[in-house]
Amino acid sequence: MTALLIDFGSTYTKLRAVDLDPPRVIASGQGPSTVTTDVSIGMDLALQDLEQRLGRLPRFTHRLACSSAAGGLRMVTVGLVRELTAEAARQAALGAGARLVGTFVQRLTRSDLGAIEALDPDILLLAGGTDGGNSEAILHNAAGLAGSSLCCPVIVAGNRAASDEVEDLLRAAGKSATVTANVMAEFGELNIEPARDAIRRVFIDRIVHAKGIDRAAGRFDALLMPTPAAVLEGARLLAEGAGNEAGVGPLMVIDIGGATTDVHSIGAGDPTESGVIVHGLPEPYAKRTVEGDLGMRHSAAAILEAAGVDVIATDARLDGNEVTRQVTALAGDIEHLPQNDAERALDLALARNAVKLAVKRHAGTIQTVYTATGPALVQRGKDLRTARRVIGTGGVLAHGNDAGFILRGALFDPADSQSLRPRQPKLLLDDQYILYAAGLLARVDEPAAVALAKTHLTALNEDPNDGRSTATG
Repeated sequence: MTALLIDFGSTYTKLRAVDLDPPRVIASGQGPSTVTTDVSIGMDLALQDLEQRLGRLPRFTHRLACSSAAGGLRMVTVGLVRELTAEAARQAALGAGARLVGTFVQRLTRSDLGAIEALDPDILLLAGGTDGGNSEAILHNAAGLAGSSLCCPVIVAGNRAASDEVEDLLRAAGKSATVTANVMAEFGELNIEPARDAIRRVFIDRIVHAKGIDRAAGRFDALLMPTPAAVLEGARLLAEGAGNEAGVGPLMVIDIGGATTDVHSIGAGDPTESGVIVHGLPEPYAKRTVEGDLGMRHSAAAILEAAGVDVIATDARLDGNEVTRQVTALAGDIEHLPQNDAERALDLALARNAVKLAVKRHAGTIQTVYTATGPALVQRGKDLRTARRVIGTGGVLAHGNDAGFILRGALFDPADSQSLRPRQPKLLLDDQYILYAAGLLARVDEPAAVALAKTHLTALNEDPNDGRSTATG
């Protein structure tokens, strides 16, 4: 019983060959991504690489794939109120593994419609109004979209009372429309799973063809989901467990890339102190955020500006002028890899601060507010202080020399006690990119997926001599 688990990425097509009894990776292979020409070429090169490592390819029982190729799943969301239905739509899109390229609220103007057309998304999620509430805005927006040149599928997840009319407006204009449950049927109550499922179905049915992935369809059984959704599913299973495989409890996954830093958290995030008042929308149990201004190359200058030259210089143990010079150089060479100790030190510092900023945005906050009856503690967002694991993945973590130093940027800071980041989690490294594979494998064998993730994550122990870290299997 073996499985071939495939990730069609923008740079590489990555393969993991997994034995299911017991669950373990028996070999990995990769080839350059050729999704812009013929995806089969990159797939063949990756299979050749895998065959060289194995000696010969086994007959795979399962061949499952995910994809983030050609820029990933580009989505636009439209809602009524930014803090309510628009935020619910955003959470649904991110949880489905999408890359959110635009969010629009209230009644769409001609300028808004032009901006949406220019963004050219793969999918648009149209929300707005609670069930039986405001229907005028979503009908106005549907009419505007129907008259636009937009040709992507539209998922309708708004006021149930208006859904039929919205669907009719869109389909009469030749648009593809899929109706699903309202992301906020009742005021202040999220219901994003149906929209997530609809996004994934459209991804499989329509986007796979649009991005050319189906040219390699004979080499796998099914393309199941966008890669970020596979990572989130792998993380969820690892936290919860399945069958006889126990889960490890609430956790966080941090993925640092050249263009973005993604943070996933699994857990309720409820207050850990008595008497705390929760304010705002309920948080998704499985939550994903994407920080587009915290990439290691495309936005290195933004990390430097947000963290401050002095902080980066201290973390890198470099002079501030040298830090500024190196970051300026990176802006003109986003493919650059570190060539010496100073450049490697800068990468560590940039990554640590990208993590710190991304996790601070992802985690909730707690603060004291003064009411007529006296002071009260108010929590916004998820309390992640009791998360048991923080798992790092991505190039600078997998291929760098100090993943622990980077990941400790995610931890609770007494000097910033309002930020509800993890206090004392175990730090783990996904240096074999196993979480996407576990998320795919879960579709056919959940206990095996949990065991696979447990087996192939590397624990990081702090080195007491210099405050940095070493990896242990």
